[in-house]
Amino acid sequence: MGLLDAILGRSKPVRPDLDRLFGLPAAAITLQAGAGFSPTGAGSVCFAGVEGAAFARIQGDVRELLDADTGRGGTPVEFTRDTYGYTWLLARHPADDTASLVNDLHAVNILLQDAGFGPQLLCSLVGFRDTTADRDLALVYLYKRGTFYPFAPLPGGAEKRDNALELQVRALLADDLPVEDDLSRWFPLWGAPGIAAQVEDGGNG
Repeated sequence: MGLLDAILGRSKPVRPDLDRLFGLPAAAITLQAGAGFSPTGAGSVCFAGVEGAAFARIQGDVRELLDADTGRGGTPVEFTRDTYGYTWLLARHPADDTASLVNDLHAVNILLQDAGFGPQLLCSLVGFRDTTADRDLALVYLYKRGTFYPFAPLPGGAEKRDNALELQVRALLADDLPVEDDLSRWFPLWGAPGIAAQVEDGGNG
């Protein structure tokens, strides 16, 4: 099953509420206090099925929108494509400025939606790291579901995840975010830009 199928599933999508992304800064505080995970300052948006001139236009529009924020401490946005053909847009801010990072992710989602690419939006994520225990974590927002889930890859690159930690985070954030109830939709985003281990070495993607 591909990423798109896993995220969208067979049921009718919930109308997206992008303002739910603004719950992430408060969730970050809860996560740091309750589980020792700090924001990395990195986050990304994933979308599919945009090619040619339309894709070039989106890149230009997003860069114009976000690169203007570099004076706030952000860095130019980066675009990559994964092995499934999905496009990832990576944004960074200082680790202690989750609010600005979320503002950028929200702005990108709105831009894409208003440009008619809402159906291509898949997910957004914000990266966290527990440096003491050498653990990575991402909070993933499912655009079509209007819900979040934690993704905790185990170190070592073996494509294994820390299910116990994910369930711990689900309970911890129950009052901060609408967490996805269907665990089959907690799709593993191996190597996704914005997850801490991917951006630790100098921020070059």
